[in-house]
Amino acid sequence: MPDLESTYAVLALWAVIGYLAGSIPSGIIFARVMNLGNLREIGSGNIGATNVLRTGNKKAAALTLLFDAAKGAIVVLAARILAAEDAAQIGALMAFIGHCFPIWLKFKGGKGVATYFGILLAVNWQIGLIACAIWLVVAAVSRYSSLAALVTAGWTPLIIGFISTGEMFFLSAALCFLIYVRHWGNIMRLRKGEETKIGAK
Repeated sequence: MPDLESTYAVLALWAVIGYLAGSIPSGIIFARVMNLGNLREIGSGNIGATNVLRTGNKKAAALTLLFDAAKGAIVVLAARILAAEDAAQIGALMAFIGHCFPIWLKFKGGKGVATYFGILLAVNWQIGLIACAIWLVVAAVSRYSSLAALVTAGWTPLIIGFISTGEMFFLSAALCFLIYVRHWGNIMRLRKGEETKIGAK
């Protein structure tokens, strides 16, 4: 956990900024702009890049992935420059929460995987790259995006505990918990063999 350098007011400010940035529903925005239909009625009904890909539009999925990752990363980098590391991590956590529970969508948002990777890469790019590598390997072998996310989220705090100073351990543990909560339905479908594979429409 980073040292507490910022005042509570500064931390509260970056918590609000992080939440509002994270709550921008990029998947829905790109789907509407590109006339792909209502994401809530497609595939899993999720607003993230994986479900956008189920529309068959790879460009929209890529844009959603990049934007969802960027909004987490930008909050971290901006807070680090303008405040301190504690504000960056508070902002990061709230950006993730904002993506999962956006006020604009009655708190029914995405599952946060792209935002998760954007946050990790911005907080510590080495850890972020390791997490991306884990996701890619599991996704390539299993063809399940959800399983790759769950394995990555579960392993990342352990990796941080072994190879880093531990400043981002609590952040990664909190994000891991939230990813498992948001993927509970996926976990149940994986157990039943009913989960949709990557690329399926």
